[in-house]
Amino acid sequence: MTPVAFEPEYMPLGVLTAALQELTPRERRDPDPDLAIEEWLEFARELDADVIQLSAALHPSESDVPEAAMLDPVANTLDLREPFSDERARRVRAAIDASGVGIADIGYFDNMLHEDPAVRRKKHDFMLRVFDAAVSLEVPAVCGFVGRNEQLSMDENLQDFEESFVPLLVEARARGLEYRIEQCPMPGWTTGDSFHNNIAYAPGPWIALHRICERYGVGDQLRVHYDPSHAVLMGQDTRSIFQFLKDEGYGFLISGFHVKGQVIDSRGVSAWGYGGQTMERGDWREGKPSPEPADQANAWAKQTTLCEHELPGTARHDPLAYLQNRTVDWLDHQLAARELLDLDVRNTPLIVEHEYPPARVQERALLLPILRGSMAFARKIDEAAACMYALQSEVLPSQEIPVQGIGRKPYAT
Repeated sequence: MTPVAFEPEYMPLGVLTAALQELTPRERRDPDPDLAIEEWLEFARELDADVIQLSAALHPSESDVPEAAMLDPVANTLDLREPFSDERARRVRAAIDASGVGIADIGYFDNMLHEDPAVRRKKHDFMLRVFDAAVSLEVPAVCGFVGRNEQLSMDENLQDFEESFVPLLVEARARGLEYRIEQCPMPGWTTGDSFHNNIAYAPGPWIALHRICERYGVGDQLRVHYDPSHAVLMGQDTRSIFQFLKDEGYGFLISGFHVKGQVIDSRGVSAWGYGGQTMERGDWREGKPSPEPADQANAWAKQTTLCEHELPGTARHDPLAYLQNRTVDWLDHQLAARELLDLDVRNTPLIVEHEYPPARVQERALLLPILRGSMAFARKIDEAAACMYALQSEVLPSQEIPVQGIGRKPYAT
């Protein structure tokens, strides 16, 4: 009998730079756009982060969605009003070297299937700039949404994806990039009745989209940046999702994680069910959608009436809620990822995404201890899961020692 050594593997821990949109005030960063990245890398070092997920977005002067209409305003930490030149890339790479903090991927979260052809073209052109910036910074991936054409059915959107989104993946392949889709259903993107406004919202759609990609030779480009908060929003649990992917032969699809939780409001679910508030939200006036951005933001009541985002570590320990899928069981999340998915653990980023409304303070000194605490929690949870996995799945079996207990079961607990 040859015993296996105890060698746990940990995921690199990072943070999405949208957590603090105004770390570098706009009056300073607009004339000197790369200053924001430099200051965020230094802030990430203070947070003890290994990496950042660098947030990119259309500048407010160019965006089709007013900030007042957003639930979580995005940040253009990476400012691409002008192309990302070699000179800019050298400056940012120097800041990476000085801080010791890497860039896991670039995040640009937008509707890439927008029904207006001119708006869609603008977003696609910007995405190509994001791709080019990723190459210049030697970043392996871009993270974002697929989106939805609101004028088409879900089945018709598959055809739209094939015709419109696959060419973006061809461009990603030419640059050696992955495109990691986040699965938020984006219910508040429209004042209409639809809830699933990002067609890549769950494992079933991921597999359908990947099969399309395989036909065009871009299957290796399409991956998933999994966020458990969206699973809780839709009544799913992480272990069952990972088991389903394994059962279907798609355990390779997930290549990154957002560490963001969700706490279900049982009273809101009692009132509206898991579809959220469907009427009298305040986003319609006099029988039609309101033209006012602040009113349009009320469309997010489809989501906010039944849940609230969690910054990891800020929600109480609640074993019953874990079993009822009313919040994220973080330890089992990290354990199930190792047990069920085909992961390169040391190169799978674990990105803290901060969207817990009461703690979304935009003052550096106030946010620093909040994020430091959350990230320390996330790191320790990952370390605990890594130790459990190494012990239970490697060390003990090598000596024919059984693992005790039952544990959570997919599709059951």
